[in-house]
Amino acid sequence: MSRETMEKLMAIPDNEAVIVLKNVTKDYGNGRGIFDVSFKIPKGKVFGYCGTNGAGKTTTLRHIMGFIKPDKGTVLVEGKNPWKEGESIKDHIGYLPGEIAFPPVESGSAFLKSQAELINLTDMSKAERIINAMQLDPTANLKRMSKGMKQKTAIVATFMHSPSIILLDEPTTGLDPLMREAFVNILMEEKERGATILMSNHMFDELDETCDYVGFIKDGHLVDIVDMNEIHNRPYREYMVFFRDKEGLDTLKKSGLKLWGVEENLNGALIRLDKSNTEEFIELIKKQNVKILTELKYTLERYFMENFGGKENGTNKEEK
Repeated sequence: MSRETMEKLMAIPDNEAVIVLKNVTKDYGNGRGIFDVSFKIPKGKVFGYCGTNGAGKTTTLRHIMGFIKPDKGTVLVEGKNPWKEGESIKDHIGYLPGEIAFPPVESGSAFLKSQAELINLTDMSKAERIINAMQLDPTANLKRMSKGMKQKTAIVATFMHSPSIILLDEPTTGLDPLMREAFVNILMEEKERGATILMSNHMFDELDETCDYVGFIKDGHLVDIVDMNEIHNRPYREYMVFFRDKEGLDTLKKSGLKLWGVEENLNGALIRLDKSNTEEFIELIKKQNVKILTELKYTLERYFMENFGGKENGTNKEEK
C-alpha cells in the first residue's frame, strides 16, 4: 500500500473527515466480504474505489449507508454511526446503488417526483438541467426503459437535491461514451460545489479525471491508496523519440541525457528527464531529423499495471 498516502489520510482527525472507516470487517465466509478496511475522506474530496466485481466495493458502500452492520471496526459519516443514526444523515446523501430497483410507478417523471417529495425538494430546476445534459426522456415508461435510460434516471435522482455527500456504485454502467463524458462533467460540477464523493468504478479514465485519491480493493482487502496529485504531477517527464537517421540518435546518446531504452534498428529512444531539462531536450532534437516524438503520459492505469500487473491482480478498464 502507498504507506504515505494511507498515513496522510488516517492522520486526519475523525471530526474533520466526512467519511471514516477503521478496520471495518464483514465476513460472509469463504473469503467473501471486506476485511480490516480503513480510509478517511476529507470534506470536498473525491475518493475512487477500484476493483473487480465481488472485491468488496458494494459491501463497503452499504456499510457507509448504514444498510449493513460491520462485524468489527468503525464507520462514521459526519461523525455519526450510520447503522445507529442513519436517518439523521441520509437527507445529506445522494446514493446511486449498483443494482437499481425502481418502485412501481409508471414513468421516470413519476419516480423523480416521488423522490423529490420524500426529501421535500420543491425546486426541480437542477433535475431538469441534468435531464437535459444526460439526454433523458423521463416521460418514458420505467419498465420499458433500457439499462442506460434507467441509469440516467437514477443519476438525476442522486444529484438533484445537491447532497453534501455522494456515494456512487459503478455510476456509468450502461452509458455510452458520450453520456459518460456528460456524467463526468456533472460530477466535476459537484466537486466544485464542495460535495464529498465516494465513487466505485472500474473505468481508469473516469477515476483519473475526477478523483483526488483512489483506493484499490482486492478480495475484500484494501491493497493500495494512491494520491492522484502524485500521478498527475510527477517531477519528470518521459518521451519516445524516433529519428529518420542514425545521426539523430547518436546526438541524443552523446547529450548526457539519461536514456531508458534504445531501439538501434529504428533509431529510437525512450528518455526520462526532469521537467527542468525539458527545454534542453526540445532544443536538442529540434536540430535533428525527427520522425516521431511522443510524450508518454503517466496515468492511473499505468500506475496500476506497473504495481499490480494487470487484469488477474485487480481490475481492467474494459471489465463490466
